[in-house]
Amino acid sequence: MFILLALLMGVVAGLRSLIAPTAVAWAAFSGRFDLGQTPMAFMAFRFTPLVFSVLALVELFVDKLPSTPSRKVPTGFGARIVLGGLSGASIGAAEGSLVGGLIAGLIGAVIGTFAGSIARAKMALAFGHDRPAALVEDAFAIVGALLIILVVH
Repeated sequence: MFILLALLMGVVAGLRSLIAPTAVAWAAFSGRFDLGQTPMAFMAFRFTPLVFSVLALVELFVDKLPSTPSRKVPTGFGARIVLGGLSGASIGAAEGSLVGGLIAGLIGAVIGTFAGSIARAKMALAFGHDRPAALVEDAFAIVGALLIILVVH
């Protein structure tokens, strides 16, 4: 089950790169799952969820700017893969398989990046503008991350 959750959290990172690690960091910090004796323990440190939260809010704002590049450019794509892997590895580490979670998170991030790009383009076309599509994508990523965290234990 944790592999599926790590994969889905990777998909969230593909949609909004910082929502996934923010959700994972808050869950770890609040004790939702234990990363204490794992290499991912830093995700539960006091300031980790705060730093990720600030960065996620910045990302949500910047994503709406017309000058924001495609999520598929190397830097954006790379960030989504790294943060999806980080999030998946954290979920995996809590369940005893950091590597399994890492791989699932990486794969999920690739899926989320391309599927999110296609879905957002289709929604923008249907709405006649990109901003409503971006807001729907934001909501989907946030709600998805919260639902995943509720299932992780």
